[in-house]
Amino acid sequence: MKKSILLTIFDLSVFGGTERAVINLTKMFQACNVNITILSFYKQNEILYFQIPENIQIKYIGNTPPRHENSLFYKNKYLKFFKYAYLSLKWSKFINSFDVVISNDYDILIPLLKNKKTKYIKILHGNYTNTYKSCKVLNFFDTIVILCSKEIDFYKKYFHKQIEIIPNFLPKIPNISSNLNNKIVLAVGRFSHEKGFLRLIEIWEILQKKESYYEEWTLHIVGDGYLKKEIQEKINKKNLQKSIILKPFTKEIEKEYLKASIYAMTSYYEGFPMVLLESFSYQIPAIAFDINTGPSDIIDNEKSGFLIKDGDLNEFANKLCLLMDDENLRKEFGKNAKAKVEENFSSQQILKLWKSVLKI
Repeated sequence: MKKSILLTIFDLSVFGGTERAVINLTKMFQACNVNITILSFYKQNEILYFQIPENIQIKYIGNTPPRHENSLFYKNKYLKFFKYAYLSLKWSKFINSFDVVISNDYDILIPLLKNKKTKYIKILHGNYTNTYKSCKVLNFFDTIVILCSKEIDFYKKYFHKQIEIIPNFLPKIPNISSNLNNKIVLAVGRFSHEKGFLRLIEIWEILQKKESYYEEWTLHIVGDGYLKKEIQEKINKKNLQKSIILKPFTKEIEKEYLKASIYAMTSYYEGFPMVLLESFSYQIPAIAFDINTGPSDIIDNEKSGFLIKDGDLNEFANKLCLLMDDENLRKEFGKNAKAKVEENFSSQQILKLWKSVLKI
């Protein structure tokens, strides 16, 4: 009899790294002859940004998610716990009918009533300091999966002993690459505070003031979210409308990667950023702040890109200029970037780790 796997997520209908990672997991597990279902607690958009593989069943609980981080719901941890506990109990019969439950939401699923035959796994898509430091529900799960090794000691000390390290991956590595000769810098992500797009605008302003040559370059920011208006207002205030272009999320994101010559990540914190893997797969060198987790697990400093001390906007601008000035350096870094993805983050490599955990 086929093993059944349930993947839960906060909202499958939004565009983000976690949502992309869940779809990638379904594609990978399909090769293992298992039955897969996705349970999305919310669905605020009718059209899904990501293509769902065939034979995947999707269930939705509600339509309108709570408001963003400034709402009372997010500020009151007791309100959150009881709300999520109620949802988990209400859906426990359905959830417990699977052999394996893999939670990809941050803290919404709380397996209070367990089936002894079901294995409950939690994937931590964020980092300890910014996302899971106060997340006590981790102890309800049998196994915790983290995406990188940097913070494993924290989790072992405060939450859990059964911890596996399994990074994100790309289900398919493209056989085409950017030619790296377009004067375009790319950034992709949700328009929320943690992605740091407001400080990316400040970096771009520093760069544009250096030499007239850099005025020929444009910064494309692809995304959407509650900070969109504030980001556009800052662009207008600094008179950068001609060189910074905001673009909506698109299902044809490959076109954006193929036009780009440099990828810029200015996040304040990350888990394991899929956009860096994707940009590397198109042979694009990257620059990122060396934050707690994420970029340093993917970028080899001065080999496939640059890691910048967090908050040093001037040095970030300097390294952007260095790559803008030197097409050969971009190609050298880009070649190393693609090789890194092929060697470490292919579905074949990561599937071996998951098979060990799932016993399939």
